[in-house]
Amino acid sequence: MKVKKGYSKILAGNGQLGPYPMEKLKRVDKPTTLITDRVQRMEPMEAIATVPNRTSESGPVMPAAGRVIRQTYPVAAAESDVMRLVGGSYEGEAAAKKAPIPQDPRILSRHIKRLGYFYRADIVGICRLPQYAVYSHDRNGNPIELNHQFAIVIVVDQEYGTMDASTGHDWISTAQSFRGYSNTTFISSMMANYIRKLGYPARAHHNGSYQVVVPPLLLWSGIGEISRMGITVNPFLGARFKAAVITTDLPLEPDKPIDFGLQEFCRNCLKCARECRSRAIPGGEKIMHNGYETWKLDVERCRKFRARNPYGSGCGHCIKVCPWNKPAGAVHDVVRWTAMRASQLRQGWVHKLIVKMDDVLGYGKQHPENQWWFDLSDAGSAPSVNIDEETAAVSAVAGKAP
Repeated sequence: MKVKKGYSKILAGNGQLGPYPMEKLKRVDKPTTLITDRVQRMEPMEAIATVPNRTSESGPVMPAAGRVIRQTYPVAAAESDVMRLVGGSYEGEAAAKKAPIPQDPRILSRHIKRLGYFYRADIVGICRLPQYAVYSHDRNGNPIELNHQFAIVIVVDQEYGTMDASTGHDWISTAQSFRGYSNTTFISSMMANYIRKLGYPARAHHNGSYQVVVPPLLLWSGIGEISRMGITVNPFLGARFKAAVITTDLPLEPDKPIDFGLQEFCRNCLKCARECRSRAIPGGEKIMHNGYETWKLDVERCRKFRARNPYGSGCGHCIKVCPWNKPAGAVHDVVRWTAMRASQLRQGWVHKLIVKMDDVLGYGKQHPENQWWFDLSDAGSAPSVNIDEETAAVSAVAGKAP
């Protein structure tokens, strides 16, 4: 491998930078999700599927549940408090004079990614910033104008061991989310501040300061593919992560999207739809929604369940049961690459066998012997929601009649 004169292999090479071999994945020119030119910019509240509405549409229990999540459960509350302290430095003025750094986009991209890993990000990707990924207005109704060229996307693991010990919808659920949010807030704020000190504009977009829609940036930056759950899945983390974004005009080299065969896998798997407590995940085919193709989550059912859950805070059960939610390890790595290869060969029976073995070996089940946190309730089993005829039909398609 040739290395540019004056630069290390880290900066000028092609090798792995972070804890996961993202460089080995198949790269493609466009995301595996069909995205047309009819995608409309949206407001922040249109994109939120996991918090109560600002109105009383879903009943008085929802705001009360929100207070329990934010104020009562100590782990999540501690994370949220610190996140608010750190999160205020998401933007600022760039230094008046540019630092004497290389102008080679590839060198700068490797440098910025390695900075993200130095700050303990789990995966870092880069893409151009499409305008449809910029919110049209902020939460106060003010128009958003964001013309930065590039988006740096950072991902933080929500921690496999805790998720394995939980039900996916108990009291630690929201704390896992805020673990990811608080860490991505810290990392993205520092990275944006660093870029500004180099003399380039940069803004951090994290929980509480987002001006961008994250999922399309996860696709374009090569971090994952859209799943049946309606959220992004990475082959090494599953959907067990939170993300933040730094937008900037620092000259960078965009990554390409990845194709690890998730679309074919999700067609054959259906485990998340079968296991969804609120029956919000579809068991059928994709549809077109706002100019892109997706398995459309029933947002209202998901939100109501999360907010009304008296046995915990929120819900991440689909993330827990997903077969891609596995730790690092030789056996799991073999299964990962086998699933990818089976997608390329359209061997759906291999996917179904993987899911069957996933069930037989107890993955997706709670392992309370590893629980380290204190629950606020011992009310018992998980809650359920009223299931109408339409949802019952979807559930039956998914292989689990209510």
